[in-house]
Amino acid sequence: MIIYLAILLILAALSSRIASKIGIPGLIIFLGLGMLFGSEGLNLIYLDDHVLVQQIAIAALIIILFEGGFSTQKKQIELSLGPAVSLATVGVIVTAICLGILSHLILGLDIYSSILIGTIVASTDAAAVLSMFRNKKIEQRTSSTLEIESASNDPVAILLTITMIDLILDTLAAPAFLVLHLIWQIGAGFGVGIIIGKAGPYMLNKLKLESGGFYYVLALGLCFLSYSLADEIHANGFLAVFMAGLIIGNKEFVYKQGILRFLEGTSTFSQVLLFLMLGLLVIPSELIDLWKPGIIIAVILMFVARPVAVIISTFFWKFSLNQIVVLCWGGMKGAVPIVLATYPMVAGVDPGGFYFNIVFFVVLLSALIQGSTIDIVSKKLGLLTGSFEQSPHSMELISLEKSRCELLEFDVSQNSHLIDKQIENMNLPPNSLITAIVRKNDIITPKGKTSIHAGDLLFILTRYKDKERLLHLLQSAENNEKNEQTEVKN
Repeated sequence: MIIYLAILLILAALSSRIASKIGIPGLIIFLGLGMLFGSEGLNLIYLDDHVLVQQIAIAALIIILFEGGFSTQKKQIELSLGPAVSLATVGVIVTAICLGILSHLILGLDIYSSILIGTIVASTDAAAVLSMFRNKKIEQRTSSTLEIESASNDPVAILLTITMIDLILDTLAAPAFLVLHLIWQIGAGFGVGIIIGKAGPYMLNKLKLESGGFYYVLALGLCFLSYSLADEIHANGFLAVFMAGLIIGNKEFVYKQGILRFLEGTSTFSQVLLFLMLGLLVIPSELIDLWKPGIIIAVILMFVARPVAVIISTFFWKFSLNQIVVLCWGGMKGAVPIVLATYPMVAGVDPGGFYFNIVFFVVLLSALIQGSTIDIVSKKLGLLTGSFEQSPHSMELISLEKSRCELLEFDVSQNSHLIDKQIENMNLPPNSLITAIVRKNDIITPKGKTSIHAGDLLFILTRYKDKERLLHLLQSAENNEKNEQTEVKN
C-alpha cells in the first residue's frame, strides 16, 4: 500500500509540469491519477470509507485556507471586502436556489434533491481559485474579490447543505433558529480567527524556540487551534482559519519567511493529497451513467446560476461588464463541493452515491472548462496583463530574533523609470541596500556603477520604517501605467 501511495505522489508531482504546459488545472490530473489507481482502474488502492475521507479532507482544507489567508495582503481585503462578502453570502444562496429550481424543471428531479445539489456546488473553492490566480497578473480588484469569496463562502454553503439534509430527513429546526445559527457561525468564526490572529504573532515573537523547525510546528498548531476552537463553540472553523491566517500573515514576527515557505509546501501537499483521495473514492462507471444530468447541471451552473448570482450580489458595487464576466467565469469549483457531497452520504441520505457522483462530474467540467480558459477570457477582456515568472534564484531573510529589517523583491517593468539608472543615483533611503540582482537567470553582485535593466529582479534590504518610502520611490514613475504591472513581494 505504502509503495503505491509513494508512486502516486511522485506521479502527481511530475504531472504538475504537464498540466502547466498544456494549460489545464492540476486538479484534473490529480483526480485522474486517483481514479487510475482506484478500484475500477489498476485496483492498487481501495478506498470507500466516506467518514475517513471527510475527516482527512477537512484537515487538508484547514491548511489550504490558512496558507491562503497568510499569503493575502491587507490591501487586497481593503480593495474588495464588500463585494466578496456579498458573493459569499447572497451569491451562494442565489446560486443554490437558481440551480435547484432549474434542475427541478429541466431534469424532473424532486425539488429537495435539486436544491440540495445546488447548495453543495454553490460555493467556489479556495484551493482551486487560489491556485488558478497564483502566478497570473489579473486585475487586482477582480482577482481579490474571487479569492476572498472562495475563502469565506463555506459557512453559508455548509449551513444550506445541512439544512437541506435535515429537511429531507424531516429533522429541520425552526427558521428563526437557522438564521441565528448562521449569524453565530459567521460572527463567532470571525471572532475566533481574530483572537488567534492577534495572539499568534505575539507568541512567535516572545517564545525563544530551540530551532527554526519548531516555528513551523507552532504555526501549524495555531492553524488547527483556530479551527478546533471555532468548531467547539459551533462556529465556522473554516472562516476562523482564514481570518487567523490573514491577520498573522499581515503582522511582522520572527521566522516569517521560513513559515511562509513551509505553509506553501504543506498547502500544496494538502491540495495534491485531497484531489488524489477524492479521485480514489469515486467510481468511474457510475460517473458515466450520470453524464447527461451532470452536463446539464454544469451548464446551468456556469451559464445561468453563477451569472445571476454575480449580477445580484455585485449590484451595489461598481464593476465593469468585463469584470463581471471574469467574476462569473472565475467561480471555479473544486474540492469543497466534493467534500460537501460526502455529507449526504455520511448522513445516510445518499446511499447510492447519486449526489456525490453528480457533484464530482460538475466539478470536473468546471475545472476543465473554466480553469483552462480563464486566462483566455481574462486576456480577451483586457484584465490579464501577463504572468509572474518564477525566478530560479531566491534570497530570504530568516531570523530567529525580531528584526528591524526585511528583504524585498522588486520586478523592474519594461517602462520603469529605473531603467539605465545607476544604483548610486537611485536615491535609496539611507538604510536600504540592493543586495543582489537577478538578470536573465544569472545573479549579479551590485555595485554603485551597476545599471538597472528591464526585467531585473532586485533584492533590497531595508528597515521596516523605510519600507513605504522605498516602495514609493520604486513605483512612483511607471509612465502612468497601473501599479499591477509591478509586483512587490514581502
